[in-house]
Order: sequence, then structure tokens, then C-alpha cells
Amino acid sequence: MFFHRQELQHQAKPDKPDAVYARKLQEVLGGQYGEITVAMQYGFQSWNTHLPGKYRDLLFGIGAEEFGHVEMLATMIAQLLEKAPVGAVEGAVQDDPTVAAVVGGTDPQQAIVAGAGARPVDSNGNPWSAGYVTASGNLLADFTANANAEMQGRLQVARLYHMTDDPGVRDLLSFLLARDTMHQNQWIAAAQELRDEGVEELPVPSTFPLGKEDRDVAYQYINFSDGEQASQGSWASGPTPDGKGEFEYVAEPPAGVPMPPPTKPDERLHGTAPGPTGLKKAAGTVKDALHKG
Repeated sequence: MFFHRQELQHQAKPDKPDAVYARKLQEVLGGQYGEITVAMQYGFQSWNTHLPGKYRDLLFGIGAEEFGHVEMLATMIAQLLEKAPVGAVEGAVQDDPTVAAVVGGTDPQQAIVAGAGARPVDSNGNPWSAGYVTASGNLLADFTANANAEMQGRLQVARLYHMTDDPGVRDLLSFLLARDTMHQNQWIAAAQELRDEGVEELPVPSTFPLGKEDRDVAYQYINFSDGEQASQGSWASGPTPDGKGEFEYVAEPPAGVPMPPPTKPDERLHGTAPGPTGLKKAAGTVKDALHKG
């Protein structure tokens, strides 16, 4: 069960209101790599985990922490909006380009819909989507996805850090940057530990028989570019990270195979297809009649 303690993990208090920055901060709350995403991602990974023990506990713990980060950011956004001007008269917007730019940089729905509060949206007002969540049931795949989520999230927080000079906002961002540092390292360590313990291996899924894939191309770097420098990378020669093969550099793609002819769907789907319109209409009528029979 969940239990809410009316405390924040870290202080979330700006020195002054800033409605424009409140909109920017929405990205790391409700964006693709925001705190709502990682909170839900780690939550669903924990609920979908089939393995008891430390890995499940890890997901439970970090998922709960991330819900707290959602709360801290929502609190910060609300305070950035608390004493911000509700709006500007039309004349001021028309007469002063600076006022127009500020008003244009705010999210009116933070005021109109949320009453000067945060919303589960990104910095452009796009609603948060469950499609952002990765929870496959395979821990090596999921932990690797988690490391990417923390990297992308930390990158965005770092960019936001440079977009404000408010000491209170920077204090919170500094804390979030540090926690993202921990979480990046934690997921990379956990993914490696899965491999070291033999719980999971590369390639994912390691339980799929390798004999059922086309092993002739399994470790080929096929150069689909007119550049040649990719051949210098460790992915083009030498042992593969899974320890099961050697990379091979293929300078250009081999000859392909002919494409199949265009498909011909049922006439009653009304796609544009070869043949006279009347004939296709008649064919659809006949099929309808046969179906009713």
C-alpha cells in the first residue's frame, strides 16, 4: 500500500514567481522523460516483475522516490505561479513587445485549468502519455531503458538549470541532478549484476534459442551510409559484448531481393486499387450478398 507523509524529500521553494519558467519546468514533470514517466515506469516494472528479492525491492524503492519527485516539481511549479500576474491587459500586450513575449511564454492552462498549479503535461501542454512507459517484464531490457530515461532526464534538468538564475529553483534542480546521477549508475550496476549472476544475458531475450535466428548476419555492421569512418569503431571489429561472436564490417549492403507486388485488399475497404470503379463496386456488392446469405 502507499502511505503519504506530508513532507518533501528536498526543499522546493523559488525566490520569486516566474510563470514563464513554470511552463518550462513542466517538461521534467510531464514530458517523455519527466518524473511522472519514471515513477510510473518503475512502478509498473515492479508490479510486472516475476523475480522476488533485491531487484524487485530496488524497483519498489526507486519508484516510490520518483513519486516524491513528482510532488516536489508540482510544488515548485505552483509556487512559481502563486504570485505571478494573472494576465496583462490587451493594450499592454500590443504596446510592449516584452510584455507580449512574457505572456506568450506562459501556459494559460496552468491558470485557466489548474488555477495557478502544475498539470500532467509537458512544456508545450501535451498530455502525459502512458506510451512513455517501458515495463516489459524482462529486467535487463527494463534496467537498460531505465538508465536511458535517467540520462535523458538529467540532460533536460541540466539544460533547465542554465535557464534560470533563481537560487531556490537551482537548489531543487541541483538535488534532482544528483539523484539522477545516482539512478543512472544504479541502473547500469543492476543491469551488469543481472548478467554477472547469470539471471539475464545478452542478447535480450537471452532465453530465445540463438539457432532460430539468422546467425550469418547477427554480428555484421552493414554500412548503409556513404561514410567510411564507422569502420573504425569497436562495433565493427573484435569480440561482441555478449561474448558469443566477432563483429564484422560490411562496407556496403549486399544485393536485396525484389519487392512483392502491391496488395489487393477487399473491395469493401474502398482503397484505391487497379481496375474500373464500377467493377470494384459490383465485386463488393456480390461479397456483401454472399455474406448475408
